[in-house]
Amino acid sequence: MDMRVLQVDIVVPVRNEEHDLSPSIRRLVGYLRESFPFTARVTIADNGSTDATPAIADGLAREFAEVRAVRLEQPGRGRALRAIWSASEAEVLTYMDVDLSTDLNALLPLVAPLVSGHSDLAIGTRLAPGSRVIRGPKRELISRCYNLLLHACMGARFSDAQCGFKAIRRQPARVLLPLTSDTGWFFDTELLVLAERAGLRIHEIPVDWIDDLDSRVDIVATALADLRGMARLGSGLALGAIKVPQLRGPSLAGQGRPSPTELPLQVASFVVIGIASTIGYVLLYLLLRGVMSAQGANVLSLLATAVANTAANRRLTFGISGRLHAARHQVKGLIAFGVGLALTSGALAALQSGSSHASRGLEVSVLVAANLVATVIRFVLYRTWVFSGSEPANDHLLTQGRKPIERDYLHGEARGRQRSCASSQPDPAPATRT
Repeated sequence: MDMRVLQVDIVVPVRNEEHDLSPSIRRLVGYLRESFPFTARVTIADNGSTDATPAIADGLAREFAEVRAVRLEQPGRGRALRAIWSASEAEVLTYMDVDLSTDLNALLPLVAPLVSGHSDLAIGTRLAPGSRVIRGPKRELISRCYNLLLHACMGARFSDAQCGFKAIRRQPARVLLPLTSDTGWFFDTELLVLAERAGLRIHEIPVDWIDDLDSRVDIVATALADLRGMARLGSGLALGAIKVPQLRGPSLAGQGRPSPTELPLQVASFVVIGIASTIGYVLLYLLLRGVMSAQGANVLSLLATAVANTAANRRLTFGISGRLHAARHQVKGLIAFGVGLALTSGALAALQSGSSHASRGLEVSVLVAANLVATVIRFVLYRTWVFSGSEPANDHLLTQGRKPIERDYLHGEARGRQRSCASSQPDPAPATRT
């Protein structure tokens, strides 16, 4: 086999892993030499370690031809992966956690569809039938809730965003990596969401996974960072600040989230956005109520949350992005807001006519009840009038000639597949250092 063609670059991000690094890398190299048919390199990506990790990584790179060590002074798994993958010449870019929680027998099924060109991105999943997972109930609950939130709010279809076992072909990586900005744990989710928007084929494999009991990941801090990342990514896509090109087939920008014919998914997304809007409405009402009348506080609170609610539902529930018809949608949304204003103002007037000394808590309860009725009416108006007949995001690409970035990607993909077919026969010799 032509050893100048590096097929797989396996990145292992590490930070202060002096105890796990050496045994894990030795185990990984042993697997590659004995059981892996493709040319492969292991890249230890040290990001900001302050212990003996860099020295151990350098020693492993000197000992094994398949291993190289790269030092990044700043911490952050996302930053390390983006830097290494962006510069790698390998056909398939992958990474795994240093604790090797995922059984290495899943590595070949992970990368084979990418080497062959069948798929563009592959992930290990702990949440699909066939997976065998050993971990505590707290992590299990958090993981499932996070992925459920991704499905509801971001329209995601992949089953497990957080499993530290992923791979992507070099060609789509070159296009998508510049669109990512997270430097930490949310990087995985960000890349997957962008890949779906680009219409890429994502391959999932069930994995055997054992929780690392010595993990030092701060679950609460990571969860909060993920939620902030979702808000940033969602708003960027909704406002058109993040523009994702179509790379393969019909774009999933509209298909990856609820479409106008997928009522259950639309309802789920609408409910999540509605809960967030209601919380914002109540907090804003209580804040304004201290300086103005109940009716005035109600009008301003509803107006502020209505604009945000319309924008969020436009993008996340009905899959519409870009500025085309955005102003028209907001105007119609404000008319729908008028229905809610009439209901809540009427409920307040009825309460005040019956009791001039109603408590603040009773006011809020009446408003929330009226707002729930208004929410149902608003959903019907959104579905049948406000967003009816609008094109899903990026659907216009399907009726136009392919853009240069699409042509470059598809041309590069074809060349990569030709190289893969010419060099994908198993070779028992270990990969040499490149």
